[in-house]
Amino acid sequence: MKSVLIKDTTREEREEIVRRALWGDCGAECEFCSGCDNRGGGRIESIYQPYIDGVKEIAEINAEYRAPFVR
Repeated sequence: MKSVLIKDTTREEREEIVRRALWGDCGAECEFCSGCDNRGGGRIESIYQPYIDGVKEIAEINAEYRAPFVR
């Protein structure tokens, strides 16, 4: 498996990684795949924008997202 770290990917690759993770290989952005409002934050893929922009790693974003739910 290829690394998904920012240092090992291009912006285009990161966009593809997020797309595949959220919608699978079909690429369809069906209502039910990203239809949740990620705790009021809008479309779910928007939380991964910092990764696409090369600012935060996926693991950091996922940890921040889960933090309020883990005790």
